[in-house]
Amino acid sequence: MHVVSTSKGEVSLMSPTSSSSKRSSEQSMELSDPGSDLAARPEPQQNIKAVVKRERNGKGPSSEQEGPKTPDARTLRRLAQNREAARKSRLRKKAYVQQLESSKIRLTQLEQELQRARAQGLLISGGGLIDVAMFDVEYGRWLEDHHRLMCELRAAVQEHSPENEVRMLVDKCLAHYDAVMNLKSAMARSDVFHLISGVWMTPAERCFMWIGGFRPSELIKIVLKHIEPLTEQQILGVCGLQQSLHETEEALSQGLEALFRSLSDTVISDALSSPSNMGNYIGQMVVAMNKLSTLEAFVRQADNLRQQTVHRLHLILSTLQAARCFLAMAEHFHRLRALSSLWLTRPRQD
Repeated sequence: MHVVSTSKGEVSLMSPTSSSSKRSSEQSMELSDPGSDLAARPEPQQNIKAVVKRERNGKGPSSEQEGPKTPDARTLRRLAQNREAARKSRLRKKAYVQQLESSKIRLTQLEQELQRARAQGLLISGGGLIDVAMFDVEYGRWLEDHHRLMCELRAAVQEHSPENEVRMLVDKCLAHYDAVMNLKSAMARSDVFHLISGVWMTPAERCFMWIGGFRPSELIKIVLKHIEPLTEQQILGVCGLQQSLHETEEALSQGLEALFRSLSDTVISDALSSPSNMGNYIGQMVVAMNKLSTLEAFVRQADNLRQQTVHRLHLILSTLQAARCFLAMAEHFHRLRALSSLWLTRPRQD
């Protein structure tokens, strides 16, 4: 036993066994509190994981010291080609956008010109001049209106609407044909070659074109089987109209052929002389221009014959027969336009 002094100055006696047990308890407390020493040391397991991760990613100490690699010549050439292709693509896109914007501006201008022409009554009365683009746009609108009008007329005929309603639609159809004739008259004064060439028609329609439009006598053949039965007076009227159309068409065709022969003779006369005489050349061109001015008269007469044919049929036929006549005409030209679309979109072999 030995003497131990307490904090209060007291003296107590302790045995050796009790002191040894106290020291062992203090050591066990130090071992149970690892916060002071282990907190300052990094865990070996975490360090190993970080090193392995850096090695897998190629970001170890050696790779960080090497720096970025210089690409080879092949890679540089490919990058240059990609940049050049991207530059050309941007230029093409820019040009395409500019073309779309200019087309949009041109279309807006045409719309404004057409509105001004309608406000002044130029296209309706035939008293004004239009260019090719305006004619094509206006003719496309005429076709759309014509299609809607034919749908209304077909529905009225199939539903057996009252005769007054059918007559009103027939009168609208007649006025609609007069409108396109006025439009063509304005185009003939502006550019008669556009009408003669038939570029405003579909390819199949151009196969049956006659002096800037359809042949009136063929129109009789188209609608004849759709307007039967005819009375005796109607048969006489239709036959007389058909005979008159054949004679007028033959006269116009012969006159146009004579004009073309005369025009050809004027153009090729003394044309191969070398050197050519400038005075003779100018004189020949003046004569040729004067002859070409008569081409407009032929187109105008042909359009008048077409218009008169439609009006004569309207007078000869009854209201229901006239309605079927207009429907047959519309169906005929619709099938020609459909045939052209099918022909242009047909699969082609190499």
